[in-house]
Amino acid sequence: MSMPSSEAGLAVAVDIGGTFTDIALHDPVSGKVWRAKTPSVPSDPSQAFMTGVGLALAEAGKAAPSLERVLHGTTVATNMILEGKGARSALVTTSGFRHVLAIGRQDIPRRANLYAWVKPERPVPASRVFEVKERIGPGGVVMEPLDEASARAAADECRALDVAAVAICLLHSFANPAHEERVAEIFRECLPGVAVTTSVDILPVVREYERSLATVLNAAVMPGVSTYLSRLEQRLDQAGIAAPLLLMQSNGGVAGGATIRRAPALTALSGPAAGVVGARDVAAASGIRDIITVDIGGTSADICLIKDGKISLTQHGHVGEWPLPLPMVDMVTIGAGGGSIARVADGTLAVGPQSAGADPGPAAYGRGGRMATVTDAHVVLGHLPAELLGGRMALDAAAARAVITDCVAAPLGLTPEAAARGVLAIIDNHMVGALRVVSVERGHDPRDFTLLPFGGAGPLHGCALAELLGVSRVLVPPAPGVLCADGLLAADLKADFSRTLPKAGAIDVTAAEAIFAELEDRAALWLEAEGVAVDARSRSRVALMRYHGQGGEVTVAWCGTAERTESAFAAAHESLYGFILEAPVELVTLRVEATGRMPPPPRAQLAAGSGKVRSGSLTVHFASGARDVPLLDRAAFGAGDRFAGPAIISQLDATTLVPPNWTGEVHTSGAILLTAAGQDN
Repeated sequence: MSMPSSEAGLAVAVDIGGTFTDIALHDPVSGKVWRAKTPSVPSDPSQAFMTGVGLALAEAGKAAPSLERVLHGTTVATNMILEGKGARSALVTTSGFRHVLAIGRQDIPRRANLYAWVKPERPVPASRVFEVKERIGPGGVVMEPLDEASARAAADECRALDVAAVAICLLHSFANPAHEERVAEIFRECLPGVAVTTSVDILPVVREYERSLATVLNAAVMPGVSTYLSRLEQRLDQAGIAAPLLLMQSNGGVAGGATIRRAPALTALSGPAAGVVGARDVAAASGIRDIITVDIGGTSADICLIKDGKISLTQHGHVGEWPLPLPMVDMVTIGAGGGSIARVADGTLAVGPQSAGADPGPAAYGRGGRMATVTDAHVVLGHLPAELLGGRMALDAAAARAVITDCVAAPLGLTPEAAARGVLAIIDNHMVGALRVVSVERGHDPRDFTLLPFGGAGPLHGCALAELLGVSRVLVPPAPGVLCADGLLAADLKADFSRTLPKAGAIDVTAAEAIFAELEDRAALWLEAEGVAVDARSRSRVALMRYHGQGGEVTVAWCGTAERTESAFAAAHESLYGFILEAPVELVTLRVEATGRMPPPPRAQLAAGSGKVRSGSLTVHFASGARDVPLLDRAAFGAGDRFAGPAIISQLDATTLVPPNWTGEVHTSGAILLTAAGQDN
């Protein structure tokens, strides 16, 4: 695969979500972007992929062979992990450590009942965990040679159990991978056709439970992701599209199919990470560096804080109930979206986390939905126009009113409008809790940030969330409903290479430099394999550090000397936790972040506006009563156009609700900056 030039052909980005598939088609010469949105097909995501690409190409009047780059954000691996539908897998570990997954950690989920919580079933039961005789010490010294006969016996047992994927995670293999690599060779020899993955390929870092779990999850999704990619590549080929396929990873960068086939777990937060990259790009084009993003789709809300234009990574991420310590964009996800189901139980109204999803979806979508949802509440209150997706989806207002009445209003003795307002108030407060986690709980004052809502439902909730947080500015992207697709266009190629030190302790610069050199050699090979031009390559060094006795690490940039790196750690620790300890500082893990810079998409400047943006009116039900509200056409906006709320802004991919006491101004980038009354733009 070769790096595209600034004179490249068209690039198309496709993000598949739980409810809709979003597409952005980009011409790098003119800077023009064509966008499309189509319902997802959970049974075959590649079908919606090709449908969406076809819609975008038709809109642009372009032919499929003109595509030179295809970028994709996928939830295939994520959904397989969340739904427990991965391949039948086995774990191979060091003799004596068979129960590492079953034991896990002592932690109990934050909101779980201490006495009623039951440890979830592990992705691999103890009956499919096999031991091999070997032992490597924490310093990498071989304490017991590998007994290859025990490895072959384990392979025979896997064959007897009809295992489709094998995860190999041996004790301290991050310090010396020789035994793990040899066991993998034996298994590939004995079990042709079975997916085999090793921990040194996925996560060569300390902590056996997390490392074993990451390796198991990666193995479980390998066959499914490989099948999906093969099907997708076949469909692209049949459509005459020869462009390379790049997939979004959880770390905010893209990688080729070979990387993803080897380590599909890297895509666990693929879609949300793309949205964060897109949000940063939109904010930068508007001259804003400090933002809190909230991506509200049909099923979930993903929230992230960006300070000084930098997207933070974490190695403490989760996918569902499972910790997955691969480098990923630091965000909080909750079950709150347009499809979140509202229900009354024992006289109490609850909303989410269950969702109506794409099928049947909200009742207003006219696909047979019988449960009240957040989208139905918006329809009842008049927040949405009669048709969505540029007229391709008509809303059934009567069905929405019926389910809100039957499921919420009647049981509570409320009017449908009051019930709908209650549904929105609850979902907004759920999301505000998550917004406080990424801001207040991490030492940031949300009032110093601009809220950037996106996703199909984000702009409907943006101003309400801002008011609850005390935030006075909301930035609505030009295409909020397809921002994850736009983010793919703005993403660079990226990979992370980590290695835990043989023993945590004081910073030894000589030892650290040797490990960094090894990691940079691996990074160089990856950049070469991805076809990145030499002048587009960059690498950065990162250190994961802690105070002696701490159970977790803080990530800081490697500063070259022990003194400067320790000072950076102290500053980061104080920022996160509010204090500095008088204790020895330990270096635990080193990481090299490799980046292949992609040509940035040109930012088209919006022409000056005429002020003629009103296309009609809608009757909106506020707590103070119903009133006619202007319906504004987003496509008619020009730079400098101003307006005052209340107003509803309609466009292909999303609807924006501007409450009373808010004003808006259109930036030359195409974004709309909404400001609360009494605040300067």
